[in-house]
Amino acid sequence: MKIINRELTEEDYTDLKAAMIEAYQGIGGQFWRKDKIDILLEKFPEGQICVEVDGKVVAVALSIIISYEKFGDEHTYAEITGNYTFKTHNPKGDVLYGIEVFVHPENRDMRLGRRLYDARKELCERLNLRSIVAGGRIPNYSHYSHELTPKEYIDKVKRRELYDSTLTFQLANDFHVRKVLNNYLPGDTESKEYATLLEWNNIYFQPGKKRTNPSDSIIRIGVVQWQMRLFKDVNAFFDQVEFFVDAVSSYKADFILFPEFFNMPLLAQFNDMPEPQAIRKLADYTAVVRKKMQEFAISYNVNIVGGSMPLVEDESLYNAAYLYRRDGSSEEFRKIHITPNEVKHYGMVGGNDVRVFDTDCGKIGIVICYDVEFPELSRLLGKQGMEILFVPFLTDTQNGYMRVRNCAMARAIENECYVAISGCVGNLPRVENMDIHYAQSAVFTPSDFQFPTNAIKSEATPNTEMMLIADVDLLQLKELHEHGSVQIMKDRRTDLYDVSLKKRSRATPKVEIKTELTNK
Repeated sequence: MKIINRELTEEDYTDLKAAMIEAYQGIGGQFWRKDKIDILLEKFPEGQICVEVDGKVVAVALSIIISYEKFGDEHTYAEITGNYTFKTHNPKGDVLYGIEVFVHPENRDMRLGRRLYDARKELCERLNLRSIVAGGRIPNYSHYSHELTPKEYIDKVKRRELYDSTLTFQLANDFHVRKVLNNYLPGDTESKEYATLLEWNNIYFQPGKKRTNPSDSIIRIGVVQWQMRLFKDVNAFFDQVEFFVDAVSSYKADFILFPEFFNMPLLAQFNDMPEPQAIRKLADYTAVVRKKMQEFAISYNVNIVGGSMPLVEDESLYNAAYLYRRDGSSEEFRKIHITPNEVKHYGMVGGNDVRVFDTDCGKIGIVICYDVEFPELSRLLGKQGMEILFVPFLTDTQNGYMRVRNCAMARAIENECYVAISGCVGNLPRVENMDIHYAQSAVFTPSDFQFPTNAIKSEATPNTEMMLIADVDLLQLKELHEHGSVQIMKDRRTDLYDVSLKKRSRATPKVEIKTELTNK
């Protein structure tokens, strides 16, 4: 699956029409005529946003800019749109007015509406507009109109005593209700022709300035310090994973990092088998977990990294971590350096691909635990432009953890990058070779004036299940590279020595992810 946020184009009209008809079946399958969409695209192309899923537009948000004082709070939809001519659009106005948002019903479990709202907020900030205003339908009100006034209904939705598919969503996206509008959208029988006048305030608005240029170089990272616990089944495991993804998503994080072998609690059901067989049975879950993680990345709009798992391919056993992008695509990294313990107990072998991954937040690298103790590997990624290195790890003792931690800090300095490490804590008494764990997850920085003096951006409490949220600035890496007190990547004596890759990395082939467990 491939998901793309982008500006709407004239060529998207057929998809737009089909999606809108389905979205508004409850009020007669209304849709915008093509000439109206063409006018919007001509007047304000930036304000017409869509979400494309596998090449098909399934969600759309339309908007214009208005001078709000000309309309005030008492207005109708026809007045705001200039009776659908959009002559009310004023590039010098102060408010972004949302005139339409819809999502095809078949795609409503993917949280595409929130993507559209986030895109609108970014546009509002970029254009230095005071706020976003919209008239919102209350489609469930028709079920309660005989006993509740619109205000009473809205208050109950605010208190979560009632659910409204539109208003509940808008409140969850930081909009507040200014007032109730009467006769806002004639023909909206589900809302009894009432609407909420909603507003989202741009806290970065600067009066008197035409535009702002908020930097998109700030990347928010969520790091999970994962408690090892027994789960009754895989669904209970997914519930715990979703809890963290949901929490990180609510903080608008760009990435969430899970630890190495975070699904090892599921190994308990195979304790009657020898360890090499048990780990291969656990590998039967890997495709199922991958599919679920992809769904989480899409629906919560966050890039998920790590959560390494055993993988069997051509009878060989690997330790594989994954990047699940929020656009629906995914990539695989196989642990390069296998520990003596993994060889002895499981018969694992190492992968061969050494490459960075492109994301919507820059270039990232992934290495797994023991890998970070080999500086050559991270240097190869650094030479490919890596800006953030993600390290899922699992260590049983404090001295094992300190090897990972100290090496990760060194990799941040050597390669002028950020490094995030995520580990497991707690005990698994009934899981062979996975019984104890020690971790203190963290985000590390290079060491120079623009970074913390101890080169630690954030760190968890040792051996406690928790989550870190840390913001890192990619522009600071560029400043370091060009103007740092020391410039390590520039000052390497490549005339004297170098680190090179003997085997060329190949792109990991796309593998179909099956949704059922095999019965080997």
